[in-house]
Amino acid sequence: MTAILGLFADQPLIYLALIVGIGVTIGRVQLRGVGLGPAAVLFTAIVLTALGSAVDVELILPEVIGNLGLVLFAFTTGLVAGPSFFASLRTAWQLVVTVAAVVCAAAVTVYLVGAAFGLSPTAIAGTFAGAVTNTPALAAAGGSAEATVGYATAYVFGVILMLVMVTLAFRFGNPDPDTPEKVIDLTVRVEGDDVGVADLRARHGNRLTFSRLAHDPAEPPEPVGDEQTLRHGDLVTVVGPPSEVDALVDEIGHRSSHDLTADRSALDFRRITVSAPRWAGRRVRDLELDRYGAAITRLRRGDTDLVATPDTPLQLGDRVRVVAPPEQMGQVAGVLGDSSRGLTEINAMALGFGIAIGLAVGLVPIPVPGLGTLSLGAAAGTLVVGLILGRIGRIGPVVTSMPLTSAQVITELGLLLFLAYAGTKAGSLILDAFTSGAIVDMLVTGAACSTVMAVGMYAVCRWVLRTGKVRLAGVLAGTQTNPAHLAFANARGGDDPRIALGYALVYPAAMVVKILLAQVLSAL
Repeated sequence: MTAILGLFADQPLIYLALIVGIGVTIGRVQLRGVGLGPAAVLFTAIVLTALGSAVDVELILPEVIGNLGLVLFAFTTGLVAGPSFFASLRTAWQLVVTVAAVVCAAAVTVYLVGAAFGLSPTAIAGTFAGAVTNTPALAAAGGSAEATVGYATAYVFGVILMLVMVTLAFRFGNPDPDTPEKVIDLTVRVEGDDVGVADLRARHGNRLTFSRLAHDPAEPPEPVGDEQTLRHGDLVTVVGPPSEVDALVDEIGHRSSHDLTADRSALDFRRITVSAPRWAGRRVRDLELDRYGAAITRLRRGDTDLVATPDTPLQLGDRVRVVAPPEQMGQVAGVLGDSSRGLTEINAMALGFGIAIGLAVGLVPIPVPGLGTLSLGAAAGTLVVGLILGRIGRIGPVVTSMPLTSAQVITELGLLLFLAYAGTKAGSLILDAFTSGAIVDMLVTGAACSTVMAVGMYAVCRWVLRTGKVRLAGVLAGTQTNPAHLAFANARGGDDPRIALGYALVYPAAMVVKILLAQVLSAL
């Protein structure tokens, strides 16, 4: 066994691959429908590294592996959440205030309990960093041997408790008010007064669109434009959520026994992939598909179907439902790109420059009265830049985003690298923690801190702010500032983009507050 562990010590890439392989395999095992997912990589690394330490074999991965994984993860998480982040921020400021208050309460708890046990300020600060699973906070506390032991002692409980809280969020959380409804199409016969298509769309909050119009059942259908008027006796195909479609039927007529989508002689339909870079960040109306007699009625982003309105922004990798004359479908596909390669295009230019700018932003010193200066750090800096680039989509001719599929792949790759590194770092300290005379005191202190933060955030978000369960899972992961929890939440929630959004909403504030409080605790 010692010889094998020695091989891993000499060959860190082999050790890294082994950790990832074993961890992902364990993560796929489910008990009663619950599995650890990629978070199992973290625990695999802790156990294997601690095993090596027990026989005096140092199993450590190079720090650059962890840093690379962290910035890849943070930047692409920002890209995924960016399109929705800034719109949500206007109404989600309560979450930012809540996470700051809850982390402060956790810091007060760790100080009071640690002081009662007679722990030094340095040990208390390190225990706080471990309880909230935040390595930059450990560095802010000084990173001394005493602080590091406190960090390692409290770390594992902090990770496990928040995994439990994320599970509870999915199982018992509030229904999500923003859950996308399925999209259906229905042919309606108009029985009321004449009404404009644009007016109808506006009345229903742009949650509907129209794909086909026939003035007589015997005639082939034609495309529908916003400038057209629906007249008594017309047949029109409406596309939208069932509740909105039903409301429209009650307003203008009744369900027709005719199905205009069945006649594909004059108007055909097909899913086409948006892969041409020039359309990234553009709106549906910018395509000007009416010149081909074509229209986009819905789009599929990830695993979610959305109604396509003229103002819907496009992202690379979107699969759009196009309704067009059969002879024009090829030209429309050429305009949009329709390349499967577009789904896997990583946009290396945006990735490279974006991460570089994010790292630079993370280094900028921010004056803090009484504490000197503070910087966001690599993770928060790249996350912020990713959010901005994901939101704007393009700068002139330069595309700043990437397809959702590509971003999710890079996110998971970066996550696995970081978790493997973080696990080896924590695992190398576990034995020192257990041989420390203050191990029980630090465990209790860290557990109290972790409980206040995890349970407090869950309680306030669920019962006071009434946050939906999917977003709550992301908020809890962001509060902990540990990628393992986001990975676990994504595995449980099917990579729902609202998870990444919740994570991004609170992560920067949680990171900054934890670093500040670690410095305060070490100075008391």
